[in-house]
Amino acid sequence: MIETWRDAIDLEALGRWMDGKGLGSGAIENPRLLAGGTQNLILMFERADRRYVLRRPSAHPRPAANETIRREIRVLGALADTDVPHPRLIASSPEEEALGAAFYLMEPIDGFNVTVGMPALHAADPAIRRDMGFALVDGIARLGRVDHVAVGLADFGRTEGYLERQVGRWRKQLEGYSEHAGWPGQQVLPGVVKVGAWLEANRPATFAPGILHGDYHLANVMYRNDGPGLAAIVDWELATIGDPLIDLGWVLTTWPRAGDPTSMKIEPWDGFPTADELLAYYRERSERDLSAIDWYVVLACYKLAILLEGTSARALAGKADQATGARFHARSVALFERALTLI
Repeated sequence: MIETWRDAIDLEALGRWMDGKGLGSGAIENPRLLAGGTQNLILMFERADRRYVLRRPSAHPRPAANETIRREIRVLGALADTDVPHPRLIASSPEEEALGAAFYLMEPIDGFNVTVGMPALHAADPAIRRDMGFALVDGIARLGRVDHVAVGLADFGRTEGYLERQVGRWRKQLEGYSEHAGWPGQQVLPGVVKVGAWLEANRPATFAPGILHGDYHLANVMYRNDGPGLAAIVDWELATIGDPLIDLGWVLTTWPRAGDPTSMKIEPWDGFPTADELLAYYRERSERDLSAIDWYVVLACYKLAILLEGTSARALAGKADQATGARFHARSVALFERALTLI
């Protein structure tokens, strides 16, 4: 929460740590929270005429929060010399001594998030918006071309059995919602058993391992202010080594769809390419086998629907906003209906 960030980030201690890294001198000035809450705090500040952005777990972090930050540090460091747009890592503290938690400093991103709004340049030109859609796909095409072994991430994820673990993991999460009083059970989701069985029966036999972001969609990228290109892919906390086509399936599933009231709302939307055009664009820029792309889209529908239904279950138990829970449940149902049409 905004009122707690000073408890989590001791500016004097941060200054001493930066002194030891040779990162300027003097007081830390104009600190302001860019984001914060139950998971991470993101603080921008200046020191010696240079701007920095600090990212660390919240004041009351989850048990694995520090390890998540350490993983982000690793992946951002590994991407330093690649053409993947990402926040540039300045320095990091995987240890927890300096601020009581792992943290890192990165360069500020000169850009905007399209889910918040568009600058006049982008809002006025459908041709720019079309290229923005393709730029999103280009980001994961570039990421998928990175040799994860060459950049030091050979042990960053367990690729053996990666696809085999997917359905069971999310089925277990769905079953766990039964602990919420008032949730009627998985029978409220059409075809949940059928979709899961289809995914198990039609799973691709092999895949080419690579880096995947893990939650890649329009809300997790920043666009350049001067054109349609990506300024940076952000929020790397779910990054791992696995099948990069998981990211593509996620893009195609989360891509806003005309006439779908549960979709992400982006205004103005005219000009953006269709999901089929995004797929064709990726195919031109990747050597990966896309013959089973429907499997990845169905898996993304399955996973996202289960994640959203979790909020619905918590809302029915009085642990989340009722209107949000109802909206998320409607989207869960729509996602399973979409999956059923694909299989």
